[in-house]
Amino acid sequence: MVRVAIIGASGYTGAEAIKIILRHREAKLTYLTALPEECGAVADVFPQFKGRCDLEIVPVDMEEIGGLADVVLCCLPHKVSMGFVPKLLQAGLKVVDFSADYRIKDVSVYETFYQKHTDKANLAVAVYGLPELFREQIAGADLVANPGCFPTGAVLAIAPLLKEGLIRLDSIIVNAVTGTTGAGKNPSAKFHFPNMNENFFAYGIGVHRHMPEMEQVASEIAGSNVQILFQPHVGPFDRGILSTVYCQPSEEISNERLLKLYNDFYKAEQFVQMRKEAPAVKDIVGTNYCHIFAANVKGRIVAFSAIDNITKGASGQAIQNMNILFGLDEAEGLL
Repeated sequence: MVRVAIIGASGYTGAEAIKIILRHREAKLTYLTALPEECGAVADVFPQFKGRCDLEIVPVDMEEIGGLADVVLCCLPHKVSMGFVPKLLQAGLKVVDFSADYRIKDVSVYETFYQKHTDKANLAVAVYGLPELFREQIAGADLVANPGCFPTGAVLAIAPLLKEGLIRLDSIIVNAVTGTTGAGKNPSAKFHFPNMNENFFAYGIGVHRHMPEMEQVASEIAGSNVQILFQPHVGPFDRGILSTVYCQPSEEISNERLLKLYNDFYKAEQFVQMRKEAPAVKDIVGTNYCHIFAANVKGRIVAFSAIDNITKGASGQAIQNMNILFGLDEAEGLL
């Protein structure tokens, strides 16, 4: 039985991870932490767990956690996580980190979009946790950098095209819409209900932190430098991301060839499902699935993907990674 600790258990991703682990047959929650003002009985913090989990959410104790867990799901914000991860690894724990602190390998790029990096040694050995593309590397890792939600959907949408060299690498446009949970649990005026209800807007124009992450992973798949223009939007719904990716093909490609390419590429992947039409967020909410559709439209390739930003875009993918780390059925707890 894998003993699981969650640091930062009081947020949306923490709650989702608790829910998944409670139905996991090979893992057990042993330790939950949060800031002192967010601590207490887990059923008081999240009433959905009343009668299902009797753990207390407590302030983090780094010495205690080492004796209570085998793996830590680190649900901490960017720039905070790298203050905890080195100590967790030194205690002999495996870590799946939800922040961006270990995703971007180029320190200068990370520091441009975030802040000064203080754990370059572990950044160098962290494995990017997109199982459909990096499963073998994940299996041997101690530290997994759980991907961002937008990069997960966008990269899965175009990975087959990148792998086969079928699109130009300097003209990819990712247009994506997320639900309001993508902004996290802390309230803000922009996401206050009267402003968000029946509203829809773009944000992070030209500067969103997931753009360099997308470019890094896409470049690794393609084996050459990839440039991506990424524009996120937020819509008046809770969960889900719909991504539309526009690509210029490097050669003529029919819809029939596209369908075969995608079906062959993802035929062994339980959590990627091909659709016969563009997917919708309601089809995947609450699941760890990514739904994909691609078509040739006026000589361009348009690829669509839909994921739940809290599940496949965060906690579900983290537990998929955890299952790989410990040699468990990859889908355990996720169906």
